[in-house]
Amino acid sequence: MSTREGLPDWVNERARKAGPPDREIRFQAAAKAIAETILRNRPSAGSPDCPVMVEGIKDERTLRVLGFSGTIEKVNRGWDRSRLVAYLHDTYGTRNNADNGPPLILLMDWDRTGGRLQTGLRDRLMALDVPVDEELRRV
Repeated sequence: MSTREGLPDWVNERARKAGPPDREIRFQAAAKAIAETILRNRPSAGSPDCPVMVEGIKDERTLRVLGFSGTIEKVNRGWDRSRLVAYLHDTYGTRNNADNGPPLILLMDWDRTGGRLQTGLRDRLMALDVPVDEELRRV
């Protein structure tokens, strides 16, 4: 038993693994990640102009409302996955020349389908030596 309020030890261990339970801290972390991604997506001089890959048109509209002004690519355009991955590789290459980071930001929905798309696209792109930025999804 823990010395804190008689709680079992696994409670403290779970809290350490899960991170801070405070909503304010989580929202600040999410806001910081969104702001950094907006800067990477910005199409101005000195910015990486890194495209964001989303599932569909509603996702693109949402990102525009949040302040994303750069390129936003959509998965649902009527192409099969192989053609889409080949297009992304040919268009954006294997490195972003402005910041030497990943040339593409993957941001699929947080549902089962989005998770499968995220994993499938990431694996196929990484097989072609195209790293992807998934930091925004991890927050």
